[in-house]
Amino acid sequence: MATQTGQTLSAPLIRHLVPVRSAVLRIPLQITLGVVAMALLAQVRIEIGPVPITGQTLGVLLIGAAYGAGLGSLTLLAYLIVGGLGLGVFTGAGAGWSYFSGATAGYLLSYPLVAGVVGYLAQRGWDRRFSTTALAMLVGSVLIYLPGVLWLSTFAPADTAALRWALGAGLVPFIVGDTVKLLIAAALLPSVWGLFGRRS
Repeated sequence: MATQTGQTLSAPLIRHLVPVRSAVLRIPLQITLGVVAMALLAQVRIEIGPVPITGQTLGVLLIGAAYGAGLGSLTLLAYLIVGGLGLGVFTGAGAGWSYFSGATAGYLLSYPLVAGVVGYLAQRGWDRRFSTTALAMLVGSVLIYLPGVLWLSTFAPADTAALRWALGAGLVPFIVGDTVKLLIAAALLPSVWGLFGRRS
């Protein structure tokens, strides 16, 4: 597949991991696997304040890189819809449309966009080397935290500086953990590609 500028897009990694030929079967299966993976990672939870530490952000980055832009965005959108409709796929086995107006809504709603951006970079080969994978994951992380922190700031106590409070509650406590997640993803993806002999 070629872009308008002549660049060739690589098939996403999930195509090799789930080698089902029929798109009618493959796409629903891949989306289902992605939603299940997100649901499981969401249950990895440490309560530290208004925004818990969870495995969700790692899931978003990995799905984006492994699924590519279009399917990655669609999978994360399906995850949000399934959770909104009442299936307990959010952290703490939570569900419901109220999550999209709560303190963590900015993070949640960023997921389809982030998966799309990371997937776009991955399809251009950024997921084949540690350095470029790490950079793609960093871009994705910024795109999660920017709307997440800004939305969280609207929940700041009345007697505090809203943005400073939101940074302290919704960014600073996650820097070390998200750096570890980023490094895991940056090491994992090129290694998996190496199994298929497709690093170049």
